[in-house]
Amino acid sequence: MPATSLDQVVSLCKRRGFIFPGSEIYGGLANTWDYGPLGVELKNRVKREWWNHFIHKQTDMVGLDASILMNPKVWEASGHVGSFADLISSCKHCKKMVREDHWPELVENSHWFQSLAKLYRNEEVSLLDLKAWGEKDAKTLAPNLAIVRNPSVTISWLAEFLENASKATKDSNEDILILSSMKELIKYLATEQLATTGLLMPCPYCGGELTPPKPFNLMFKTQQGVIEGEGTDIYLRPETAQGIFVNFLNVSQSMRMRLPFGIGQIGKAFRNEVTPGNFTFRTREFEQMEIEYFFDPEREDWKKLYEQWKARSMEFIQDVLGISKENLRLRDHEPDELAHYAKGTTDIEYNFPFGWGELCAAVAYRSDYDLKQHEKFSGQSLQYTDPDDAQRKITPHVMEPSFGSDRVTLAVLIDAYTEEELENGDVRTVMKFDKRLSPIDIAILPLSKKEHLVAKAKEVHEMLLEHTNLVTDFDVTGSIGKRYRRQDEIGTPLCITVDFGTIGEDSEQGDPDTVTIRDRDTLEQKRVKISDLRAEIAEYWKN
Repeated sequence: MPATSLDQVVSLCKRRGFIFPGSEIYGGLANTWDYGPLGVELKNRVKREWWNHFIHKQTDMVGLDASILMNPKVWEASGHVGSFADLISSCKHCKKMVREDHWPELVENSHWFQSLAKLYRNEEVSLLDLKAWGEKDAKTLAPNLAIVRNPSVTISWLAEFLENASKATKDSNEDILILSSMKELIKYLATEQLATTGLLMPCPYCGGELTPPKPFNLMFKTQQGVIEGEGTDIYLRPETAQGIFVNFLNVSQSMRMRLPFGIGQIGKAFRNEVTPGNFTFRTREFEQMEIEYFFDPEREDWKKLYEQWKARSMEFIQDVLGISKENLRLRDHEPDELAHYAKGTTDIEYNFPFGWGELCAAVAYRSDYDLKQHEKFSGQSLQYTDPDDAQRKITPHVMEPSFGSDRVTLAVLIDAYTEEELENGDVRTVMKFDKRLSPIDIAILPLSKKEHLVAKAKEVHEMLLEHTNLVTDFDVTGSIGKRYRRQDEIGTPLCITVDFGTIGEDSEQGDPDTVTIRDRDTLEQKRVKISDLRAEIAEYWKN
């Protein structure tokens, strides 16, 4: 059984050393997360597979690592200084801020809304029922909701609204509030018409009134200079793409690149998100794995390239990382979602426990907007000279696949989480990572803490460390059954058990100089000679 809630994964991540709350001993810092010993291994492997798939295995790709801090004019050229903003409202009561475009989702996921939805499962609810809910449950869940603060005004308005609606539809049941959908429920409780009575859109957190939305710039600002207050204003980069664009000529000329070609990089980015949440799904500090693929629009069919990048991106998510096909889907952006310079964007979405959400941008067609903007603001030509025709200079167009390593790692964790009922009735939790992603490749487990048995197990461990590049764990704490379960919970594909048969003291356990290999997924155990161990392991990783 897969994870049914995000809490299951969050709990395992802390318990087993994948991800910890940031600054926890000081009470934490909202929506910051630290990758523990296993988490950093997992995330690094996700990044390694991305680099191999898109950079090393494609002859038309090279890599880059641009600086986080850039000349402020970069962000003027890109449009981030002037227009990189969300419409934000703040609650007059609890003072929390809410992005306008996130408001419906936040309300639908709030405790008070879920309570109200439970009330409306009967489909027919009277105004008296609604009033009773406001006087009881809502007082605790959303004390600043309109129906709690001003019940008579709210009920009076709804009664008038329903009376007018019933006259228009000749419906005699004007005292019954019938709702056909959750969205309609929000409309009834939070319609802007309520503003005439002094009641505005409710806060998702406490139900209070929200201020009219205003633009809020998402970039983190800092200063470069030794004297406080006298430095130059600069920004933490909100994306990695601009570092590629400003280095377009440096890379193309130094590496003698011919169109079409791509530049990829992995690096940190920062956005002052107002409503981060859902664990590592949306955070203010995150890491991008991004490609800008440059091409000649007169010689390349952009629609063909667009489809090719959609396929490459899905291949990485599904075939390389092993994320389940049934949990993935492609979604083309609607025209009103596209940036003004974009001709198309397609996301890969994943079915998270909290619903479908963007996993990555499989491809976005950015046209030639970025290079032309940097030419305009820098005064430097960024045109590409055709190596076969020196008179022909062009501004390449760009395809951009963009992945967040944190979000992709989260999807890998959720997709791997499995609870299985065993024949004896026990339930084991196992992280069924693709074996290329598992933080620990092999665990060496001596059957007991007997000194001479542990010494033999260490010999086996040292042999593997010397002759393989695998990440290993040596575990002697607890019963062998508990250690197997512990390795299952962190996703270790193979466990090697060194027992008394290995050292010739118990023939029932096995022949001398043999060990038992246990497979995480099948639970099959196989007896193998120590001399054949490396070949057996190599064969496992080859398949």
